[in-house]
Amino acid sequence: MTHSTTSTLANGSAAASTTAELLALDDQWCAHNYHPLPVVIASANGAWVTDVDGRRYLDMLAGYSALNFGHRHPDLVAAAIDQLQRVTLTSRAFHHDQLGPFCAELAELTGTEMVLPMNSGAEAVESALKVARKWAYRVKGVPENRAQIVTAGGNFHGRTISIVSFSDDPVATTDYGPFTPGFVNVKYGDAQALQAAITDDTAAVLIEPIQGEAGVVVPPPGYLAQVRRICTEHNVLLIADEIQSGLGRTGRTLALDHEGVRADLYTLGKALGGGILPVSAVVGRRDVLGVLTPGTHGSTFGGNPLAAAVGRAVIRLLQTGEMQRRATDLGQHLHSRLGELVGRGVAEVRGRGLWAGVELAPGGPTGRQVSEAMMARGVLIKETHENTLRFAPPLVITAAEIDSAVADLDAVLNAG
Repeated sequence: MTHSTTSTLANGSAAASTTAELLALDDQWCAHNYHPLPVVIASANGAWVTDVDGRRYLDMLAGYSALNFGHRHPDLVAAAIDQLQRVTLTSRAFHHDQLGPFCAELAELTGTEMVLPMNSGAEAVESALKVARKWAYRVKGVPENRAQIVTAGGNFHGRTISIVSFSDDPVATTDYGPFTPGFVNVKYGDAQALQAAITDDTAAVLIEPIQGEAGVVVPPPGYLAQVRRICTEHNVLLIADEIQSGLGRTGRTLALDHEGVRADLYTLGKALGGGILPVSAVVGRRDVLGVLTPGTHGSTFGGNPLAAAVGRAVIRLLQTGEMQRRATDLGQHLHSRLGELVGRGVAEVRGRGLWAGVELAPGGPTGRQVSEAMMARGVLIKETHENTLRFAPPLVITAAEIDSAVADLDAVLNAG
């Protein structure tokens, strides 16, 4: 049976070349944990992708911000190729020549003191939760097994069991219990609710400066500063999940920078790997990350030479400030153009920098229907929560390309 299945897969893969054939293979062999648009991408460059039939599409999603610098940015590809020809993995049993420089340069870029390299964004969040609990017991003096972490309603930090334990999205939680204890959820944007949730056992507050999966939700002015004040007053760690919002997306290196607020720990990922491989990290205070000692946490691939080399190339792109400036200037242009559609099939536009959540007007097409219609016009976007579209194009996009995408959206929403 195993031999037969392998042979069928090999023969089918070898013969498959058209969109229909490849979609059929995906449907048969891939677990159905995503609902992708029916486009099969074969190559990509900059802000554009090309499918197996040779049709080009403008990518307005950028891998949920993993492709902040566009597809196959030449500096990032060159760094990856150079490292591939030298060494790709040593495990953390040994030192290698990329790790120390990567951690030092990332700490300098983010204004932090220590770096814990990991792989996926969810792994970075899990690592930050572990560090916060250990800090609570070893430093703050919380009694054993009583540490609590306060999270926000509407959050999205990943899909591991511990992370979905504090999600309020039924899609994320149904059929996955029992859940990990130790989390308290409060309303996002409500500082009073946060204040009321803090106890002597609170280790940390975990929050997204802008909620991405919820629909690019920006909190009320002053909220993040209030969160910082509450955490400081109660000796509670502030953990900022900047996996989507960080590394240039909002026009600053970190989204919290807009508010003049500093976190004790930040989780980074997505764009840190340049769209080439998974790279993530927890960065923050030395006295907090310093609670880790040999053997108490680890990852075979975390901080591997290839990841560190690509991460260093990403850091070099951000050190000049050009990408942050592009996100600021082009973000203003994107929001201005999308704002023109309010009342024309759009109810609201939210976001900051080159990141926008477009709330569709009630009674019109769903987000999925609009995404499919945009795909037919050569523009790739994706819906979230039924009636919200997310725009997160690569920072290398042009104003003319933004204008074209918005014109297509106008045509889809106001056809006939």
